[in-house]
Amino acid sequence: MPDYMTLRIIWWLLVGVLLVGFAIMDGFDLGVAILHPFVARTDLQRRVSLNTIAPVWEGNQIWFILGGGAVFAAWPLLYAVSFSGFYLAMLLVLLSLILRPVAITFRGKMEARGWRQTWDWLFFLSGLLPALLFGVAFGNLLLGAPFRIDQSLRSIYEGGLIGLLSPFALLCGLVSVTMIVMQGAAWLACKAEGSVAENARWIGPIAALLLVLLFIVAGIWIATTVDGYMIVDGGDPNGPSNPTYKTVVADRGAWLYNYALYKWPAIAPALACVSALMAAIFMAARKCGPAMLASSVSVAGVVMTAGFSMYPFLLPSSTHPNDSLTIWDASSSRTTLGLMLGAVIIFLPIILAYTSWVYYVLRGRVSEAAIERGDDYYY
Repeated sequence: MPDYMTLRIIWWLLVGVLLVGFAIMDGFDLGVAILHPFVARTDLQRRVSLNTIAPVWEGNQIWFILGGGAVFAAWPLLYAVSFSGFYLAMLLVLLSLILRPVAITFRGKMEARGWRQTWDWLFFLSGLLPALLFGVAFGNLLLGAPFRIDQSLRSIYEGGLIGLLSPFALLCGLVSVTMIVMQGAAWLACKAEGSVAENARWIGPIAALLLVLLFIVAGIWIATTVDGYMIVDGGDPNGPSNPTYKTVVADRGAWLYNYALYKWPAIAPALACVSALMAAIFMAARKCGPAMLASSVSVAGVVMTAGFSMYPFLLPSSTHPNDSLTIWDASSSRTTLGLMLGAVIIFLPIILAYTSWVYYVLRGRVSEAAIERGDDYYY
């Protein structure tokens, strides 16, 4: 079994992979929901939009489930603080995700125009709210959350829902929304035909350019205004999981220290910006496959930028910095991490294999003509 430090780093990387997988795979589902009322005007067009994700949207949520399960098992303190402290925000996300299947299922129960339009806009909200709130969550990770750890290692959250909606966190929410819209547009450009695909091809480049602009603004804000965190004493990579055994200070621009120290993490923001620009170019040139690939790489770059910036922090405390959670002091035991790693080695390739097979079998575009003919489309 690898040593404790190595296992902690491996699980930090695995959680990052799961977050990237969720942002890419469920990202285009959320993006299609946001774009749904705008790229599809007629009922037939909206059925095309819905059926581009119909066979896969449920399976894509496995990445969200795996991510939550990995955090629960590998970083129990992080799970306790985030899921209890951000309870109302998490509840809004879950309600939004529940609204998606309700909207796309109930939409087809009646043919009345008002009925279907109502569910179409609820479907839009089911994409917009999670995309926005996930970005706000990442913004609050960078700002730090108001919590403390008592002597019995119980987490005590001292904030509220409104406090999460700071200007910087909302900016990160907008970064997330534009990223998701870009991903959804790239998917529709690849999977739809006719007006839906054409509309997605001109909305996608706009979203990609806005993503680059907002991403750069967020980076400047972090460098000049946001206090980052750094460990000045303690923080033993092989030490016990006790967040109180270290000294942490807040410093302006500290989230950029990893880029100055190691250099190579700078590849993440570079990928985010360059790939988004490439996605815009490919969508404008009607090269849907390269556009989808470039968009996905950009999404990965955005998520990795946050992870590399915060390393080794998982969730800093804005009110009690010494109680901040890091990958060194918030993990499960070495035995637990080792046993779970064995399970990941067995089951993750299986998940990847059947997911790839499903997408291969379900390849091809959705057209208005096929839906009018009554081909095998669910929605």
